[in-house]
Amino acid sequence: MIARIWHGYTRPEHSTVYEIMLREEIFTGIRDRKMNGFIDVQLLKRKLLDEVEFITVMRFDSIEAVKEFAGNDYEKAVIYEDAKPLLVRYDERSQHYEIKQSITA
Repeated sequence: MIARIWHGYTRPEHSTVYEIMLREEIFTGIRDRKMNGFIDVQLLKRKLLDEVEFITVMRFDSIEAVKEFAGNDYEKAVIYEDAKPLLVRYDERSQHYEIKQSITA
């Protein structure tokens, strides 16, 4: 299993709009693509001094599934055009990790 991790940052006044866009447009659009090997996506958020950090963690069953989502240059960040004006900065490339263990309650 592969975790794809990406960081983006907004100004505090844009954080709510961006979070709604992620939840209601971007994540539902990803889900609706019904990609083979896509498992889920998690959204993490924290307030910093003068910006808000968002981290997305997407899980896929293989690198091939990641490529179905992101293309052959699968480390390149996938940024929706409507989101770009809300972001102060963001990772140009996503990080990918092999998930070695997961424990549930």
